[in-house]
Amino acid sequence: MSSLYLLFNVVVIIGPLALSFDRKVAFYKSWGRVGLSLAVVSTAYIVWDVLVTRAGHWSFNPEFAGTARIASLPIGELLFFITVPYACIFVYEVVRAYFRERMFLGATSIRVAGLLGAALLLALAFHWRDQGYTALSLASVAAMLVVTVVFDPTMWSSSHTLLFFLSSFLLFTLANGVLTALPVVLYNPDAIWGARVYTIPVEDFLY
Repeated sequence: MSSLYLLFNVVVIIGPLALSFDRKVAFYKSWGRVGLSLAVVSTAYIVWDVLVTRAGHWSFNPEFAGTARIASLPIGELLFFITVPYACIFVYEVVRAYFRERMFLGATSIRVAGLLGAALLLALAFHWRDQGYTALSLASVAAMLVVTVVFDPTMWSSSHTLLFFLSSFLLFTLANGVLTALPVVLYNPDAIWGARVYTIPVEDFLY
């Protein structure tokens, strides 16, 4: 069962890869840009993962993740940050291809709401600063809000964005539910709130 984490990555990527040639989505035409995006995003997440793993926020069950490690991470975890972002971008492109876009709020309203939300999240991160995973997750969402509302606020008024997040969270709950139920990932109780959705720590939804 030590190869289960590798099998998980295969299951995650096989559908999006096979459907990348769907005529309407034609995701394969964007592979160059997707590769560049993955290089940036995956590197950032892997660096975060290495640091917090060494800090003891979580660890990996050798029964399902194996014992081989690269920079403190099992191979399945490294692949996770390629297969999952690829699948997420693919879901967004499917939403764009198959659903008509509708716009809701204006840019100014979104900027104000986003910056206020970011300030609140940073305050909460400071409050729970002794819980490493909790604080970092809250702070990362705050940073994401600031960047998006400054550079592309209208993305939050798009029905495509809302439908993408809904679809992604549903798929995430299914996939991460498997990883946390077995469990593949073991969380340090001192680094998290302790509240869970099924077996998934609330912080994972922020992450």
